[in-house]
Amino acid sequence: MTAIPDNSQRIAKIQRLLKDAFLPSHLEIIDDSHKHIGHAGARGGGGHFTLKISSEEFTGKSSVQCHRMIYTTLGDMMSTDIHALSIQIVNN
Repeated sequence: MTAIPDNSQRIAKIQRLLKDAFLPSHLEIIDDSHKHIGHAGARGGGGHFTLKISSEEFTGKSSVQCHRMIYTTLGDMMSTDIHALSIQIVNN
């Protein structure tokens, strides 16, 4: 049986990076990693997360632009700590 990973440090780092970059009015990170135990992508150790975020920084930007901004902010985490990230931009 595979243990469920403790992603609390990853989540804290994601929160810190996003708060510093976007000053969000709403930020919610859901750890979905437990749903992916045993999947090929989960073997590398990266977590699976759902992100719900609202920020004035996204006003007037397309969904693709917002996603790129988030990926850039999370930087190396996207290739090491995060295997999958589902992003939902919440209207202010």
